[in-house]
Amino acid sequence: MAQLVVEPVVTRRQQKQFLDFPWALYKGDPNWVPPLRGNQAGLVGFRRHPFYERNKAQAFLAYRGGEVCGRVVAIVNYGHIERFGEKRGFFGFFECRDDQEAAIGLFEAVRAWLGQHGLVSVRGPTNPSLNYELGLLIDGFDSPPTFMMTYNPPYYARLIEGAGFRKTQDLYAYGGHISILPKIREKLEPVALQIIEHLQVKLRTLDRRRFQQDVEAFLDIYNRSLVDTWGFVPMSDAEVRYVARDLKHLIIPELAVGAEIDGRLVGVVFCLPDYNPRIKQIGGRLFPLGFIRLLYNKRGIKRIRVISTNVLPEYHRQGLGLVLMHGLVPHALRTGIEEAEFSWVLESNLLSRRSLEKGGAQLQKTYRLYDWDPPEGSG
Repeated sequence: MAQLVVEPVVTRRQQKQFLDFPWALYKGDPNWVPPLRGNQAGLVGFRRHPFYERNKAQAFLAYRGGEVCGRVVAIVNYGHIERFGEKRGFFGFFECRDDQEAAIGLFEAVRAWLGQHGLVSVRGPTNPSLNYELGLLIDGFDSPPTFMMTYNPPYYARLIEGAGFRKTQDLYAYGGHISILPKIREKLEPVALQIIEHLQVKLRTLDRRRFQQDVEAFLDIYNRSLVDTWGFVPMSDAEVRYVARDLKHLIIPELAVGAEIDGRLVGVVFCLPDYNPRIKQIGGRLFPLGFIRLLYNKRGIKRIRVISTNVLPEYHRQGLGLVLMHGLVPHALRTGIEEAEFSWVLESNLLSRRSLEKGGAQLQKTYRLYDWDPPEGSG
């Protein structure tokens, strides 16, 4: 076997090799969905992205015989360091042939680079943080992922664990046919109506007249509602504006519902159509015509991903999550949606998991986050 070489990505040619590698790796895999190429270039730090206005990253490539056999990105997330007070860095965008030596070499490069920045532990995969795509698929390989969820070969878990990583948290994707929603709504409606009357809740969808501002307001609720969530670091104001700009093109307003109390937005639920089949058709290329093909007739997409249900901390445990789902159901039915995936849900979020399971949603996919920590007594 040819000698392994691991190098940092420093040239434009290497950047192109990094971004192109998945197309060679997944060739012939019917369930793989290519990333949007321009979008990924920003997320790995090859182009300007607000995540890197504060944070740092370094990409690495593994070669055998001059051919790319693996890739990874090491990430310094200063928000995480400050919020959780631990010297932990991250890895993301990991792709690799079934080559344990290559995987170990890539992760050694990650640890060495993070060590130069004073970080001794590693978590991942995060692409590049918990606010974007994350987790390693470990169960549910028989179908493609939904929009903005990850996919990988089954052997990746073996490679990562063979490099010394251990599970830290699982994330779940629940799914179901839309036919379960009327039954759920029938069960929830009496309670939801009581909460609406008691708290004087007003439900509304995204306001088309101030669409950008409203998307930013919904994301602000997301940011503020997750302050006590495991591993969560809020997006910066610049990230919120950046993500809102992208979501503005992708969201169907009727599938984003907010709850207001005394004229103040206190909770939101938002969904996105599953664009992945269309992304596969355009090969991850938005230009010259891919953007049109991606967004044409969004309401013709019959599968949605329920990305998040968020309520401000001071209104937790008052039933507003239930109220938001109650408000979403009729809009989803009128839009003609046939299937929904609720993802992701943390393993430790027992309340949400039990609510989904009681409502008839089925666990469909499991994703895993891994930690690597130095051996005890190593300094």
